[in-house]
Formats: sequence, C-alpha cells, structure tokens
Amino acid sequence: MNSKNRQKQIVEMFDNIAPTYDKTNRLLSMGIDISWRKSACDETYKRYKKDIDLIVDVACGTGDMMGYWKKQANKINRKIGKLVGVDPSCEMIKVAKKKFVQFEFIIGDAGTIPLKDKSADILSISYGIRNVIERKDAFKEFARVLKTGGYLVILEFTKDDKKGFFFKIKEFYINKLLPKIGGFISKNRDAYEYLPNSIDGFLTAKMIEKELDDTGFSTEFVKSFSMNISTLIIAKKR
Repeated sequence: MNSKNRQKQIVEMFDNIAPTYDKTNRLLSMGIDISWRKSACDETYKRYKKDIDLIVDVACGTGDMMGYWKKQANKINRKIGKLVGVDPSCEMIKVAKKKFVQFEFIIGDAGTIPLKDKSADILSISYGIRNVIERKDAFKEFARVLKTGGYLVILEFTKDDKKGFFFKIKEFYINKLLPKIGGFISKNRDAYEYLPNSIDGFLTAKMIEKELDDTGFSTEFVKSFSMNISTLIIAKKR
C-alpha cells in the first residue's frame, strides 16, 4: 500500500471512532493525559515571552489540546489572539466544533497546512505525528508556518529503547489491555490494535530530535511521563 492510501486509511479509522473518542481516551489514560497536556502548555509559555497572535494545533482531533492552551493561558493572564485546529478527519472536526465553539477549525493535513508563512507563534501536535506517514514533510511544513523563534510542541507515545521492569508493565497494558478496552467501547477493535503497532514502529525521542534538527528546529526541552509512556518535546524554530 502506498503512503497516500495508508494515510487515507488512518483518517478513515479516526472518522469511525470519532463519536466515542473522548470517552475511550479518558478511560484508557485514566485522565492522566490531562496533566501531560497541561505540562506541555505551561513549559511552552515559560519559554515564549512574546505576544501570542496565533496557536495552531495540528491533528487537533476533538480539540482537547486547544482547550488546555486556552485554560493554562488564562491562569497566567496570557492573551491568545486566535486558536486554530487543523485535522484531516471530518468527523473529529464535527465533534471539536460542538465542544469548542469559540475556536476555529480547518480540515487539512499536517503536510499542507492552509495558513500563511511565519504566521504562528506556537504549533502543537499531540499524539498525532505518529499517524503522519510523510513525517519529514510535515516537520518542514511546521517550520514554514511558524515564526522565527516560535515553538513546536510535540506530545507523543515514543518508542522505548529501555527494556526494564516498567517497560514490561507498559508493554502489557498497551499491547494486551488497551486493544480490548478500546475496542469494546468504540466497537472498533482494529483501531485500538493499530495504536500499539504504531508505537512499536515509531521513533525514539532521540530520533525525533534528530529529524527536527534537520528541518530547522533546536530542541530545548524533553520530558518523559508515566514510565516513558508519553514524551514531551519542545523545539524552537531557528
């Protein structure tokens, strides 16, 4: 299967699980992903001191990350000119628009973001870069959209290069329990079997840093959460 068809298949999968996506995610993560998202926002705001005209959330799904960008900004009295979500899944965007009527949403993919050059102060992608087939092209597109000195914020389930005791616990949960629970709630077992397979075939955090460096970014902050289940990478556009 070529990359275009593979990408289309992934988008169709997310269209199918959109109605139950939020409920399933909260249950599977036991709500701990909320703290990961808040940390990403807080760490980025510490670094970016300029006025924020635009935050773009790519692969925005149902808009959760956008909500946290706004919520965490309000806590420290930071003003955001505009929040824009971009996602190729029409069904995910439908859910997002109902949840967050105050934000703008655009149907589009990570490799062709319909925004002007150097228009965004911050661009985030949460648990979405793993699903982008042409990842390096997406990183180049992120660099195009971001202002010089702007920040790219990535939250992702990276591949773990450590094989200790906690790795075994994580592997059991992701490979055995997650597909059963996610499949039961969503009625789509294939979608939640895709998750562990996509993580296993993905990159380590170090590999992502290398790709970012090659496309005009300097990584400033990396942090792993919850037995290395999730990784936060914050990189500045050079």
